[in-house]
Parts: sequence; C-alpha cells; structure tokens
Amino acid sequence: MFKRIIFTLKNKMIKLKKFIFNNFQENTYIIFDETNECVIIDPGCNSKIEDDMILSYINSKNLKPVELLNTHCHLDHVFGNYLFQKEYSLIPKFHKLDLPLYVNQKNIADSYGIKFNIPNYKSLHIDENDKIYFGHNFLDILFTPGHSPGHLCFFNKKENILISGDLIFQLSVGRTDLPLGNFQDLMNSINKKIINLNDDMKIYPGHGNNSNIGFEKKNNPFIRDHIDI
Repeated sequence: MFKRIIFTLKNKMIKLKKFIFNNFQENTYIIFDETNECVIIDPGCNSKIEDDMILSYINSKNLKPVELLNTHCHLDHVFGNYLFQKEYSLIPKFHKLDLPLYVNQKNIADSYGIKFNIPNYKSLHIDENDKIYFGHNFLDILFTPGHSPGHLCFFNKKENILISGDLIFQLSVGRTDLPLGNFQDLMNSINKKIINLNDDMKIYPGHGNNSNIGFEKKNNPFIRDHIDI
C-alpha cells in the first residue's frame, strides 16, 4: 500500500495544496487564493479513495475549480483528467506537442496493467505566451521540452512558486529514456528557462520533495556537470 501525503503552503495571496497519488507517487497540486477559485495541476488520482480525497478537500474549502492543467501528458500526470472533466466540466490545457502522448495513454496503461478511465480527449493548447488566470492571480508558463516534447512549467514570480512537473527534481532531473524524451533538450530547458529564476523560488516537482532554485544550482549533479553557471 503506497502512502498518500498532503502538504499545504500558505502565502499572503496564494495557497497551495500538494497531494501524492497513484503507484508512481506523483505530486498533484491545487493552487487557489482568497476568492476560492482554484487551478488543478497534474491530477494523478486513480482510485476511489484518491478521488474522494481530493474532492473532499475541494468541497471542504468551498473551492471552485476553474482550470485543469497538465505539465505534460505522461500517464501518472493525467489519471485524474477524467474526474475533473466529469465533476467540473473542465477541459485540460497542455502544450500541443504532447497531444500524441495524451491520446496514447490508454495503451500505455494497458501495457502496465493499470486501470485508466478514458477521458474526453478534447483539450485546449497553451504555450509560453499564455497566462493562467484564477481569482486575483495568474500563473506564467515556461515551455521546457525534454522529458516530453511539450513539457510546460507554471510559475508565479510574486509568490516565488514554480510547478516544475518532471523537468527538475530535488538533486535530479526528469528521465529522458521514455518515448519522445531528449536529454539535451531537457538540459537546455533548465539552462535557458530555470537557472536564471530567483534563487529563492520554491520548486514544486512532479515527484519527490520540494526544493528551490538556489539549492539545485549548488547541489544538483546534473546542473553542476552539464551547465556552466
């Protein structure tokens, strides 16, 4: 039985809730402000227990989900798209280059022997010039391919929050041996889009523990070995 853990971040304007879901121990995020409008990022819930857990939290806080985002479309990050389409009629938003991955996830799930509720494959495509609005706040977008061809990161500069998906982890980076992954693209994304962010910016990754930009610049062996800072 895999443990499921929940963390909460409280800032002046933005609050963040982090769930750990499914057999891949994927991090799912809810971001909201005082208006109670919220953004769901990478819903990994894939059982009735997990579905009930995240819906119970939303209901207990009187939250109103207004956006459904995927940093990328690997199986463990899109399990819950079906739930949020069904419950809130949300259309997932992700980069168009990840659409082939998205529509192939049922086949991937079958190869693992994992249950996958097939979502409505309708989607909206976003890119670096777009913003994601909720309540009185918004998230900016970074196009960061490598782990997948259309990988995105979401951040709020004011609150120093970066949702990094599977681009960068504490002391590691996303794997690139999966179909359509590319190690050089991933390192270029980190070098061009991530390293120059504020050292105090908190990293909320797709798996594992939180970190920050300054810590990773000093300690992440992939950054030390492949990027000239």
